[in-house]
Amino acid sequence: MATLAHPVKVERHDVLGRQHHTNTGVRPVHTYHRTPQGLYVARTFAGHPRIRHWQAHLLPKLNLVACRYDFHGRREHDYYLDVANISQQDGVWEVRDLYLDLIVHDGLMAEIVDTDELLASRAAGLIGECEALRAVQIAHDTLSGLARARYSLNDWLATRGVRLHWHEWSLLSR
Repeated sequence: MATLAHPVKVERHDVLGRQHHTNTGVRPVHTYHRTPQGLYVARTFAGHPRIRHWQAHLLPKLNLVACRYDFHGRREHDYYLDVANISQQDGVWEVRDLYLDLIVHDGLMAEIVDTDELLASRAAGLIGECEALRAVQIAHDTLSGLARARYSLNDWLATRGVRLHWHEWSLLSR
């Protein structure tokens, strides 16, 4: 089955308005916190069949959004990394998702996913060649770094001078 091409997803985080604008609507955000490396975001996923809560660190210098999900059932993965262009102006952060993602099972493995989406969208002219190649380079550099750090996201980030904090929302929401 052929993958359908789709335009690059662009999300906005309105920090002052405490709103996360996505391609599927606007969601309230309970936590925005500026960090030395970017922006921390946390919000609930009301009515989602698999996910209860989402936390993310927007990391513009790494061109990554590091996500951690709190699932209704068992944890499907530890981290989900979106390859993205991230910018900020006047309290609004914009995330231009460049299709490629990395799924991290901390200390075990990591894999690049959605290559088919990138290729289909490139073939359809929805993303330029330079931006597509940059996304591939970022994803492969990240995967190589994770491999050298034995697939520990925190250990790899430490080599880049980045330290992230995560909250245990599953414990707080009970």
